[in-house]
Amino acid sequence: MSTTAQQRIGVYLAHPRSGSFNHALHEAVVHELRGRGCEVLAHDLYAEGFAPALTAEETGTVADAAAAEDPQLALHRAEVATLDALVLIHPNWWGMPPAVLAGWVQRVLVPGVAYKLGTADGEPAGLLKAGRALVVNTSDTPAEREREEFGDPLERIWAACVLPYVGVTDVRRLVLRTVTDSSDDTRADWLREVRAAAAALLADAPAAG
Repeated sequence: MSTTAQQRIGVYLAHPRSGSFNHALHEAVVHELRGRGCEVLAHDLYAEGFAPALTAEETGTVADAAAAEDPQLALHRAEVATLDALVLIHPNWWGMPPAVLAGWVQRVLVPGVAYKLGTADGEPAGLLKAGRALVVNTSDTPAEREREEFGDPLERIWAACVLPYVGVTDVRRLVLRTVTDSSDDTRADWLREVRAAAAALLADAPAAG
């Protein structure tokens, strides 16, 4: 594993509106990580026009076949396999990530890139070398209601269903709420908090082997 100064981190933003608070969070994380000597691969998925729809050709088990026809998809698959950690930044929409990020998961974290099937015990084996991830969510649902009425589906999606499946065992999550009625001072505090969370992701990195 790389030293902290050599960490390669992918930072993925999923929010369609330029100037949103999610964009400010993304900028803060990227600035913090680069300031600490990391190589940061920063992606604004909506701005890049990442196509979220999984095609029929992509539903097979060979990852390279579809990527050969889509240079952007090939780039994302190649990059994610090299990361030491990931940061995912998105709002809570109906208990789900925005469509572009859900599509990114389905099209990028595929067999042969993010996991393999057919292991001896019948369970999939994660292939990503990124052992750590930070998920940053904005929400307008109070924490108690999110927990008691909805069961915090985003926690289940990222910390149980997606990231451990591909080999990411250290999943941290920061939820900032409620955003719509938040003050400038509160938002400034949140930006400091997300910077600290990004720095902690590096501080807890395994030492170089």
